[in-house]
Amino acid sequence: MPLSLLAAALLAASSPAPLPEPQPLVIGETVTLSVLGAERQVSIVLPPDYGKEPDKRWPVIYQLDGAIRQDLMMGTGMLRWNALWGRSQDAILVGIATQDRQRELLPATRDPAEAKRYPTAGDSAAFRKWIAEVVKPLVEGRYRTDGTAFLIGESAAGHFVVETWEQAPALFTGYAAISPSLQWDLEALSRRPLGTTTRPPLYISLADEGGSTETGMMRFLDALPPTQPFCYSDRRKELHHATTLHGLFPEALQYLLPTKADWLEEYGMVLRCERRGG
Repeated sequence: MPLSLLAAALLAASSPAPLPEPQPLVIGETVTLSVLGAERQVSIVLPPDYGKEPDKRWPVIYQLDGAIRQDLMMGTGMLRWNALWGRSQDAILVGIATQDRQRELLPATRDPAEAKRYPTAGDSAAFRKWIAEVVKPLVEGRYRTDGTAFLIGESAAGHFVVETWEQAPALFTGYAAISPSLQWDLEALSRRPLGTTTRPPLYISLADEGGSTETGMMRFLDALPPTQPFCYSDRRKELHHATTLHGLFPEALQYLLPTKADWLEEYGMVLRCERRGG
């Protein structure tokens, strides 16, 4: 064989096989909706077994600040991780994007400093109505839901969660407010009388915010009706406001969507909170 042909044959034999073409990695679906004069995405992430169990219905977690550039990927990962360990039930995750967070998630404020810093704030009631009348019916009509729905949010979104729990408790089966901004509007949310009505279970937490956020939290906890199921996670010495969502999202899911797993304590997956009922 001529040397040129031999060299070509040896080169071909030593060349690696061509790599397969990459395929898209799809984790969910998204729909674009309009509210408060702007478009935003609502993303739906289905459990891995959703297509394998056509007769099964699933709980739904509605995650505020749920755009792909916000907290959707974090929430999806922690939900999957919890379900993998049996720490909480698997669920459909609905990420609701926010744009002007203070406008969409907070009511109007009587605090001059807050009003000056956030002049557009005040449309939380309209945003809640949109979730109730547009987002929830869309999800419940298109996907196999089991009739339970849970709302999770942090910071300003946590304030929205508590406000919804107070004003429209029947909208969701359970609520999680992680480091809610209870300082807003001169701590007004914590000053409203709650009466004796028992509302759905509430997970609520406090990190190192201090100041009026902390005093608002203490007042709110003191006002809870004696029959109210709640889980208060006090992490003032452990978590910063910037790390509280990452640190407590798994615990919130464990409280709202518990399982019968009997190995969780062995692995440190316990509810570290003052707890009543639920």
